[in-house]
Amino acid sequence: REKLEDLEAELADEEFLFGDVELSRHERRELKYKRRVRDLAREYRAAGEQEKLEATNRYHMPEETRGQVRQTHTPPPLQEPSGPSPPSQAQQKESVQAVRRSLPVFPFREELLAAIADHQVLIIEGETGSGKTTQIPQYLFEEGYTKKGMKIACTQPRRVAAMSVAARVAREMGVKLGNEVGYSIRFEDCTSERTVLRYMTDGMLLREFLSEPDLASYSVVMVDEAHERTLHTDILFGLIKDVARFRPELKVLVASATLDTARFSTFFDDAPVFRIPGRRFPVDIFYTKAPEADYLEACVVSVLQIHVTQPPGDILVFLTGQEEIEAACEMLQDRCRRLGSKIRELLVLPIYANLPSDMQARIFQPTPPGARKVVVATNIAETSLTIEGIIYVLDPGFCKQKSYNPRTGMESLTVTPCSKASANQRAGRAGRVAAGKCFRLYTAWAYQHELEETTVPEIQRTSLGNVVLLLKSLGIHDLMHFDFLDPPPYETLLLALEQLYALGALNHLGELTTSGRKMAELPVDPMLSKMILASEKYSCSEEILTVAAMLSVNNSIFYRPKDKVVHADNARVNFFLPGGDHLVLLNVYTQWAESGYSSQWCYENFVQFRSMRRARDVREQLEGLLERVEVGLSSCQGDYIRVRKAITAGYFYHTARLTRSGYRTVKQQQTVFIHPNSSLFEEQPRWLLYHELVLTTKEFMRQVLEIESSWLLEVAPHYYKAKELEDPHSKKMPKKIEGEASRTQHQLLFLLYVI
Repeated sequence: REKLEDLEAELADEEFLFGDVELSRHERRELKYKRRVRDLAREYRAAGEQEKLEATNRYHMPEETRGQVRQTHTPPPLQEPSGPSPPSQAQQKESVQAVRRSLPVFPFREELLAAIADHQVLIIEGETGSGKTTQIPQYLFEEGYTKKGMKIACTQPRRVAAMSVAARVAREMGVKLGNEVGYSIRFEDCTSERTVLRYMTDGMLLREFLSEPDLASYSVVMVDEAHERTLHTDILFGLIKDVARFRPELKVLVASATLDTARFSTFFDDAPVFRIPGRRFPVDIFYTKAPEADYLEACVVSVLQIHVTQPPGDILVFLTGQEEIEAACEMLQDRCRRLGSKIRELLVLPIYANLPSDMQARIFQPTPPGARKVVVATNIAETSLTIEGIIYVLDPGFCKQKSYNPRTGMESLTVTPCSKASANQRAGRAGRVAAGKCFRLYTAWAYQHELEETTVPEIQRTSLGNVVLLLKSLGIHDLMHFDFLDPPPYETLLLALEQLYALGALNHLGELTTSGRKMAELPVDPMLSKMILASEKYSCSEEILTVAAMLSVNNSIFYRPKDKVVHADNARVNFFLPGGDHLVLLNVYTQWAESGYSSQWCYENFVQFRSMRRARDVREQLEGLLERVEVGLSSCQGDYIRVRKAITAGYFYHTARLTRSGYRTVKQQQTVFIHPNSSLFEEQPRWLLYHELVLTTKEFMRQVLEIESSWLLEVAPHYYKAKELEDPHSKKMPKKIEGEASRTQHQLLFLLYVI
């Protein structure tokens, strides 16, 4: 009732203040929407009044209709809709073909197909927007590469790109997504037996090697966006190069948007390079005179300046992640509302990985006449996506980059300056349809002297546990001599082997154990895999599946609207359970399931519905894999000690204890802190287990769980010794333990040498 009264008061104010003012199209639409909400709310309230009638008066008739006989109502004949008829199917098809013919790759179709026929491996260089991702697989399909049950794979480094490109190609081919054309990303498979063009993340193609090491069902493998050098792309290079040697009929295409194709050519035994010229227009690049103190504020101000002073054309803004993007969009929308009809309509559209598919699709829709579109994106818009109509680019010069310290086992996702290669890619987005402008919010001196030439490959700055387990399960034992495009750091490889050995995935000879083979079947981190396998022993696989699914989306479960921070925090505290954050996640999912997976429940409890829906999808897929790893479904019936022990069995490697100077990790003796968002932040238990260590302002433990030190000896007697766990205030490990740790290190060095 209060919300309805507020809405009615707001509408009355607007009609009084702006009754004589000519509203913009956007303002008229917003006013119409508010009136519609008010009318629906009134109807809802009226319906509620009727329900309050006495139980005997079951059937309610309005007073004004009492004593009247209802007349027979004959509906009027249907009228043919006026106005232009929608385009016919033939016209739509011709329109699609016209767009395909307009792409830069089209004139080279026959020449490209001839080059593919003549060479087993071909490096394809083409700028973003040239059509290589959407058209080349279609050319191969039309040429007959999918006959006799064969398929074409096209990998993408990001799941957003895999989904959007597959949808685009399905539309162009006039087929339903999931039939002839489909996509496959982690925890989501939109393919069928009829699918012959498969767009997938590079990680999903890696997992296909487990069931089909020679990729026998594929006639062509296209590794797209190779210049991004993701961890999985680099591993794919080594595996595909090996497969191509004994499958001469397999065609391998490596597509890149940059001039670094010579490196790929050399790696694939001097494979030829096919260059597709782009359709670039000149781009004017502008720098700031001095560094910007607040680049987010500078972006918002610059967008409005461009909107007010520059000719028509859409704007593309590069920011580092979801939080920044949402903040910038909110600031822009707020300022546009305040300016009202003083400026033309500005459509603010975000794009990032966690955004729902329908909202992602909005960035590709044409801009309405008289309006301007501003797309606020992560670096996914550098090369993976092509957005038509962009004339202006705003580049603050930053990106989020993951780094990994093998000595501490700590991952950090930090905002760092982008490379010159990225900056040039961003500027190139402005010259796709006409002469454009790129506004770099940093100085020319910074570009010349502070930016690196290229981004460090992900394989050299990330944990390798998952990759080593996968390679071992594929029978690749000689990791030191695996054909890496760029070899990973020695220390990172050693730590991955040590962790897998401690988890029981490898034996003392470096061979895969039975548990290791089961762990490789699950598409999650090795520690999560071990936790799921251990759940059978503790009869809590139902709960552990939920915890594993929630951990896969844990950073985006709760949200805190700026105007309701206190309410959101109180709602979060209501989910707290004794024991730690893993049980909080379990509690959230359980209550959501009891509500019938309700979106309204999520709204009331400040929980992200799309994250919960994704967690449910992840859980269903993991449950479907339990039979393959011989784990039966069971529930602990509320005995959370068993759940905590199963989690400890997977994450015993990640433990910390409280000392006089705060928390220290048990093995590395590194000072760490409980994250302020944790349910245990105030409690400070003596022994903790954490899901991950993240470096932001401090070395924070995320998703922490209270444990008993005796559990460590129970689940990992091979890794911990009793004396090591005796005195929580000791600052130094006993000499015997130090010696044992040293011997273990030497054994692992020898193990690595043997492997």
